[in-house]
Amino acid sequence: MSTTHTADGAAAGGTADGAAAAWRRVRALARAELTLLVRNRTALFTALLMPFLMVFFMRSSVGEMNLGDTGLSVTGLVMTSGIAMVLIFVVYTNLIPTYVARREELVLKRLRTGEVRDWEILAGTALPAVVLAVAQCALLVVAGATLLDVAPPERIDLLLAGVLLGVVLMALTAAVTAVITRTAESAQITALPLLLVSFVGSGVFVPLEVMPDGLADVLRILPMTPVVDLVRYGWLGGGGSGDVLRALAVAVVWVAASVFAVRRWFRWEPRR
Repeated sequence: MSTTHTADGAAAGGTADGAAAAWRRVRALARAELTLLVRNRTALFTALLMPFLMVFFMRSSVGEMNLGDTGLSVTGLVMTSGIAMVLIFVVYTNLIPTYVARREELVLKRLRTGEVRDWEILAGTALPAVVLAVAQCALLVVAGATLLDVAPPERIDLLLAGVLLGVVLMALTAAVTAVITRTAESAQITALPLLLVSFVGSGVFVPLEVMPDGLADVLRILPMTPVVDLVRYGWLGGGGSGDVLRALAVAVVWVAASVFAVRRWFRWEPRR
């Protein structure tokens, strides 16, 4: 009996030690990436200011939109869309050139020769952008509730689910997009398709409620649409259990597909 307990304790201790070691490696990579992010003025501008500039632009452009049948106010639409913009600009558009630059500089190849595992490399690289995005989303929620008379979140669980699924999906999608991106400079071009599709078709600028039902149903399978839906359901309410389950299912499917794509096609070395 004592031998069994000892073996179980050793296994549990080994698992805990392994998790702690993995977290230390991820944090070390994240600190290095944060230093590089702070030094990169273009990336820092995109991460810190672009989402808020887009929120201001959106408020000006949708002010005359007729939202009477959608159950949304202009301010509610702008603030919830602002979270989607944060996820896209801070996580997605920042991580594509980061992954590509580290690949072309042989950083990823060198890291793989050590004890760092593949997922730790990707997670450590993404962590500063992810933390910054979550902080900005929290700032938007607080600003909306205190300064713009937007009601506090009705279902914080759905709001958190939307944000967390969004940051994971955007980080994974950035890694997938890096596969077809040859240089860090060309990341501005390869990021455009998802960016434009999300803005136009995922309910960011134009809510799906104002579109024909058939078109809206098709657009709900886009990657960012379930994230936008969950954020709105969580912050502003609305959406029955079927709508929530559908959004969660679509988001999980996209995350799983992105994981498969990263494992199958992500490039760790420069193209020859």
